[in-house]
Amino acid sequence: MSIVEPDSRRGAPTPKARRFARLDRFGSKKFFVFGLSVVVLSIFLAAFGATISPYDPLEATGDISVPPPPITEWPRLFYLAVSGELERPPHWFGTDQSGLDVFSRVISAPRADMSIALGGALISLFLGTFLGLIAGFYRNWATELMMRVSDVLQAFPVFITAMILVALAGRETGNLVLALVLVYTPIFIRLTRAEVMGQSARGYVQAAWAVGNNGFKIAVKHVLPNSLVPSLVQLSVTVGFAIILTAGLSFVGAGVRPPTPEWGIMISIGAQQLILGEWWPSIFPGLAITVTVFGYAVVGHAIEQKFREI
Repeated sequence: MSIVEPDSRRGAPTPKARRFARLDRFGSKKFFVFGLSVVVLSIFLAAFGATISPYDPLEATGDISVPPPPITEWPRLFYLAVSGELERPPHWFGTDQSGLDVFSRVISAPRADMSIALGGALISLFLGTFLGLIAGFYRNWATELMMRVSDVLQAFPVFITAMILVALAGRETGNLVLALVLVYTPIFIRLTRAEVMGQSARGYVQAAWAVGNNGFKIAVKHVLPNSLVPSLVQLSVTVGFAIILTAGLSFVGAGVRPPTPEWGIMISIGAQQLILGEWWPSIFPGLAITVTVFGYAVVGHAIEQKFREI
């Protein structure tokens, strides 16, 4: 009789599976580096984009509807520009129908878009987390009323709600930020409330009650730090959505006022030239929005994956 030894490696990943796992981690790491680079670049351009732009984003260069140079020519043009052999910098993204340099406007636009989107998202995070903590930890008629108001706000389409608020309050930057806050705060309230309610039933909270801690101390010191992960993930995603919403409001004429460098305005004005074959005034700001939103989404996904491993 032969004795069959049990396979001690049963259930262990095969070499092929391990290779795919390494590739998956490597791919995720590359995406995270890309996303983080986009986030850092967007914040940098929001602060210094107008300063480092080769042309004044509000001043016509005199060259109307100049197409961008072929991408194969960019290295040569860059060398000539750095060496000082050109009289003035190239129009990397061409010029629009008013003679404005598209590249200068694209890298200057984050000052308007990011200040509104990031400001609205951060205020929504702090306000929504605070109200969600109260709603989840202190459950009474007032918190139930707050949740019903949040439900009503979330029942309306985000874009329509923001348009109505801006139409009533005006198109100033502060009103645009306020519109984003009213639109996105209910999301953070609901996320934080659900997490706080789950944490409140955990053993460490019951132990904190048992040793005589008051409710405020338990909520702030114990429950809140353990309830922030969903909101932090949502923050990154919300910034991306807020950029789209800000650009969308400007696109339909309800956001930032022209001629301010802003991606939505650039797409709106450039779209009128598409019928003439002039694609660059609208394509480049559209690509800027796409890459920026994708970068923030990747960072949010990476944060979620990291906290899952802890």
